[in-house]
Amino acid sequence: MRIPLAAAGLLFLLYPAFRPWEDETTAAGAAAAMGSQAWVWSHLFAMIGFILVPIALLEIHRTAAITFWVGAGLTLPYYGAEDFGLHEIAAQPNVLELAEAVRYNPVAVTTFTLGLITMAVAAIMVAARLRTTAAILFAAGFALFLPQFFTPPAVRIAHGVLVLIGCAWLALDRQKAEDPQLAAS
Repeated sequence: MRIPLAAAGLLFLLYPAFRPWEDETTAAGAAAAMGSQAWVWSHLFAMIGFILVPIALLEIHRTAAITFWVGAGLTLPYYGAEDFGLHEIAAQPNVLELAEAVRYNPVAVTTFTLGLITMAVAAIMVAARLRTTAAILFAAGFALFLPQFFTPPAVRIAHGVLVLIGCAWLALDRQKAEDPQLAAS
């Protein structure tokens, strides 16, 4: 199951790298960003990544996999609204008010936050079990998932690089652990 983990890492990099970075505090910027197909694809990349990670974690730490799935389940509805809902309202003249209503709905933002925190806990469980640099980087990427939303685009893309490195390195570590010939090289 190393391929799903490495693929998730790549998708988490593509998410901020492919996302359009317009000034979403203006109606024109919000409409340009949210109305683009790049918006839809970039958010879809993250959603698929959230699905792939727990598949890979099943081989590493079953409780962490289940915990991650719960977190993903709490997070994905928000991503769906952000992706498909905001994309559809981008053409509306009151796009800023509608986007704020979608993003800051109390139930939506609460489940989103709890989901990201739950996935961070699952990643930290993996790091605590494996105690490897790869697992620590993996955990750091998911522990920083929520805070990175409050940073500029360059930091968010750097976060995508961190998640890619953590996922890919953890996948490679697991491959080496299972294949003695790789571990010897």
